[in-house]
Amino acid sequence: MLNANLLLRSLLALSLVQIPVALAQDWPNKPIRYIVPFAPGGATDMLGRMVAQGLSKSLNQSVVVDNKAGQGGSVGSAELAKSKPDGYTLGGGTISSHALNVALYPKLPYDPSKDFAPVTLLAALPNVLVVHPSLNVKTVPELIALLKANPNKYSFGSAGNGTSQHISGEMFKLATGTQMQHVPYRGSGPMMADLLGGTIQISFENSNTAIPQVTGKKLIGLAVTSAKRSKAAPELPTLQEAGLDGFELSSWQAMFAPAGTPPAIVSRLQRDVAEILKQPENAKRLAEMGLEPGGGKSEELAALIATDIPRLGEVVRRSGAKVD
Repeated sequence: MLNANLLLRSLLALSLVQIPVALAQDWPNKPIRYIVPFAPGGATDMLGRMVAQGLSKSLNQSVVVDNKAGQGGSVGSAELAKSKPDGYTLGGGTISSHALNVALYPKLPYDPSKDFAPVTLLAALPNVLVVHPSLNVKTVPELIALLKANPNKYSFGSAGNGTSQHISGEMFKLATGTQMQHVPYRGSGPMMADLLGGTIQISFENSNTAIPQVTGKKLIGLAVTSAKRSKAAPELPTLQEAGLDGFELSSWQAMFAPAGTPPAIVSRLQRDVAEILKQPENAKRLAEMGLEPGGGKSEELAALIATDIPRLGEVVRRSGAKVD
């Protein structure tokens, strides 16, 4: 009887291993949903659509983008975390949704470290400090002087509470001793519309959205938030070069599946996305927007998240950033 029970348990264990393997071999045989946790128009949306288009070709199956904006990416990320781990629901994630929000939201509806299967880093990018022309400032010192002379008169917009744009603005206030009102939006698209219209005057926007507006002379670029200058706008100094010692906050964009997704599916997605990012037209587009392409191993993305959660949590606490 003992041997029979042992054999039964062994067969059961073997079947549990074979189920995800068989699932992966049959995948994909129906359309795939790709959740973008921000509104259309921003970096997360652009990269999600680039990846979705490429995967539709490489997997020979439709990949449909579904924008689920709100709470700094938390709404869409929570939906992805709760999805069935069968490879038919994927999604984008950012430095906000998978690092900053841990410190900003006391009851985050998911665990960035446990509830997802990291696929790959899509891109890293600086934010750009941009201002509306009506401010009549062309340098960071001029902006600081204007803000100090007019506490809380001006507003800076972000793609949402807890986004890298929001934290960049809070870090700027802390570093310069200035005061601005923070106005969160449901993504970069609607924020940029108000910035261009003059409803708000300042933003620390992702480079892919900000640089085209600077090049088109619709906004004035003052500096980038990264430690190094952006290849897409090398004329813009870093905030460190502008006098804010130690200021550095680069955003990153990544791709995830729900935790428990078969490793074979995750590996296939990582390989395919790496090739998609290398395609000449995509590589050119990323370079023009100042994005450093990703495509690395899933383990590298997992390590980045494990490092950034405590590092950025300390930044949030020091800056006093709050979610409304």
